[in-house]
Amino acid sequence: MNIYLYKRIIDKLKKIIIINKKYKKNFILVSISAGQDSIYLIKLLETIKTNFLGILKLEYIYIDHQWKKNSKSQIKHIINYLKCFNSSLYIYQIKKKCYSETQARANRYQILFNHAKINNNIIIITGHNLTDKIETFLQNLFKGTTIDGATSLSEYRKSINDFILFRPLINNSRNEIYWLCKTLYLPIWSDQTNYYYYITRNRLRYELLPYLKNYFSANIEKHLNSFLRISNIENEYLKQNTIKIYLITRHNEMIAINYTIIKLQHIAIQKRIFQLFSLYHFNQLFNKELIEKILFHLNSTPLKQSLYIQWNKNKYICIQEKWLYIH
Repeated sequence: MNIYLYKRIIDKLKKIIIINKKYKKNFILVSISAGQDSIYLIKLLETIKTNFLGILKLEYIYIDHQWKKNSKSQIKHIINYLKCFNSSLYIYQIKKKCYSETQARANRYQILFNHAKINNNIIIITGHNLTDKIETFLQNLFKGTTIDGATSLSEYRKSINDFILFRPLINNSRNEIYWLCKTLYLPIWSDQTNYYYYITRNRLRYELLPYLKNYFSANIEKHLNSFLRISNIENEYLKQNTIKIYLITRHNEMIAINYTIIKLQHIAIQKRIFQLFSLYHFNQLFNKELIEKILFHLNSTPLKQSLYIQWNKNKYICIQEKWLYIH
């Protein structure tokens, strides 16, 4: 067992439980697959559980997309493995097959959050590792992501639903976890879908990253991880400032924000305030074009009359006097 990792996760879990006042039952929901990351994560968490003297309870959730012919065998494998620890396991099977990785991820998180809400699980642990973090960053980068998308796989994050997402293996590479599994004689098996090159993530893992290591930097993963850690810290700073300014600009009674105060802020803060406003009140984000249109009108010339910008078929963004609101 990696002693450093073991101690670090214990300290982190204790801090999460102490800081989060809503956390009462000490039930942690662990999202797993049948892969090596999950097998090692189970072993690690079950070992750590002994340090909490029975106070900490683990519940596992397995979501089967039924992409593979041997998906039932994988379920049996994970059930047999968890029998060694006498922990609860919930299995969800998605009947409607989805072959888009983005949509599959959205479906998976929807099931995960719904289950956590029903069962009062506040802390959710996943088995994402450093390799996943780098691959996700590259995928999002190629799509033209923002700093939020670039740093989406951080070790610790609080979701908009007040769930705490904790990824204890996020600083360990796939090769390191494989070595730990072999050292501990854990029952891992090879997943054939990891070698299908029509899956973008696999091409990144087996073609692009080795190419970058060979011809640009042997420590490319280490450098990218360092960049993402710094970006995450700066992103959190921007988020905190956005929330502070949003609380100052919002109307006490109406769904509106004071745009005259927003105009004084940096454009990065301006964009984030508008997104926070739309997400908080309507649970959806303004698109990039709409944000640019709002910023153009706010920052170009002083507004002498009311302005209406169409958001969708039923809603308009109205700018009147010193207030921006939805009509």
